[in-house]
Amino acid sequence: MGLGPIEIVVIGFEHGTFDGSILPELERLVGTGTIRIVDVVLARKDDEGVATIVELEEAPDEALADLHRIVSEIDGLISDEDVDELVDELPPGAAAAILCFEHTWVVPLRDAITGAGGVLLDTMRIPGVVADEVLAAVAAAEGEE
Repeated sequence: MGLGPIEIVVIGFEHGTFDGSILPELERLVGTGTIRIVDVVLARKDDEGVATIVELEEAPDEALADLHRIVSEIDGLISDEDVDELVDELPPGAAAAILCFEHTWVVPLRDAITGAGGVLLDTMRIPGVVADEVLAAVAAAEGEE
């Protein structure tokens, strides 16, 4: 019936190092069918601020080769504009990975909704930081009453 919701996540590495330490959790999420990684772009800025964009299949790091193994590539989901915006925001000496993934866990729910005669009209993502801020503001407001 098609893809589930797609999300782009940008992960920053202040010291410019992709060491593979998040790979086990990504493998777990892919292995359990929670997500499917469909595109990855890597960016680094040297100490002088010169940026390098690296497609995953071109990455020399061994840790990144392991990441390539769990990616189901669908070209074109991360735009050049997304990459340019990310690179502009990177401080010198930093690196970032742009991961584009499908929320595969939604697909069976969407299919069940469709089977029941319903339609999944929309999905929204509220970043955890924003949710924490809203809950703190609500708690503060309740404390003032």
